[in-house]
Amino acid sequence: MIKGLRPLLSRSTYSGALFAYGAVLASLPLLSFALLPALAWRSAPEGVQIVVVLLVWAALIGLVGLARTTRRVLVVSARRLLRVSLPEPVAVRTPTSRPGDGPAAAVASRVDRWRTPLWLLLHVALGWTGALASGVLLFAGLTLPGGWLDAELGLSLFGRTVRVEGGWQSWAVALGCLLLAASVCVVVTKALRWSAPRLLGPSAAERLALAAERELRLAERNRLAHELHDSIGHTLTTTTIQAAVAGEMLSGDLVAARAALRSIEESSRAALEDLDYVLGVLRAREAETAPTRTLADLPELLDRLRHAGAVVELELSGDPAQVRGPLSRAAYRILQEGLTNAMRHGAGGPIEVRVAAAPDRLELDVVNRTGDGPRTGKGRAFPTSGHGLPGLTERVRLLHGEIDAGPDGPQHWRLTVRLPVRLSP
Repeated sequence: MIKGLRPLLSRSTYSGALFAYGAVLASLPLLSFALLPALAWRSAPEGVQIVVVLLVWAALIGLVGLARTTRRVLVVSARRLLRVSLPEPVAVRTPTSRPGDGPAAAVASRVDRWRTPLWLLLHVALGWTGALASGVLLFAGLTLPGGWLDAELGLSLFGRTVRVEGGWQSWAVALGCLLLAASVCVVVTKALRWSAPRLLGPSAAERLALAAERELRLAERNRLAHELHDSIGHTLTTTTIQAAVAGEMLSGDLVAARAALRSIEESSRAALEDLDYVLGVLRAREAETAPTRTLADLPELLDRLRHAGAVVELELSGDPAQVRGPLSRAAYRILQEGLTNAMRHGAGGPIEVRVAAAPDRLELDVVNRTGDGPRTGKGRAFPTSGHGLPGLTERVRLLHGEIDAGPDGPQHWRLTVRLPVRLSP
């Protein structure tokens, strides 16, 4: 029994009824305008005047529902008072109807446009019906006991009339009226909760826009993850090795130690620039100067590795400087990740880097010696996240390229990337 009475005692039920009855007050100014035609056409029959007033009133309510602001207000109010989950309305930039969409798309577009006015009409209709019904029942429930205001109840059905005049019957009927008034609130609230997601929820075009927005956010998150992994991960690896080299050189070769420390400073500055850019994007603001490292910055990258004690051999063919834009930036990050992996997993020996720019493609090769585990040239092990090679594969596939990574002989590892390229004129 308590479970059955729970909707009658729920606070959300009465907040929903308050939301419905608020439509009564909001629609009163429109009702005053709708009465003007009836006042101007007094010679018409009363029934015709009532129909004209209702039609004009409904048309005015529908016009109000066409405004975008109206829908936003209704969505916010429904979330707070009806406790329904509704996303914020999104702006659909694509045209509602395009050539070639067909009649079904045109019909869907018109239906989507009139969903909010239809819900507003339903909202007003439920509000007036619920307000009148619950108001009459509440008034009866408060005045019947004890014959207050000389109130009495009479019910006529099929020619028979039953009257309630005082006593326990009036109290029982009064209690029934109050329960019916509460039940009206429950019915009105449930009807609005059922219709709100269907008429105020996102349309098909808005769902597509939301999906596209989520896809853009995921792509941006993946790009930022690549930036953090490539820049910060590379810098931490190289600076750790450089710090170890500097510590070994302090007692014997101060010049080499100072060079390693300077390389640590340069690498840290570059990483701070990358980190500031990524944090700026995460804070929903654009960084003032976004780092755009390209193949032109490759010599600086190799110099930092050489300061860390690595032996790097570079082979250039073609004119890599003509490769610009996103392809050049992606090529730099690919080489950076390949060199970082070579430093982490290498077992000494030179790291061979080849960059070949042809009219139709760009080839990148990184070859290093391998050992028994993830070790640097100094024999120190480094933990790995396991995201390096999958991240490279994803980046290359987005550029419609090919990647090949694996053993090259008994003691070497080769990373080969081929990217389609269009040289700048």
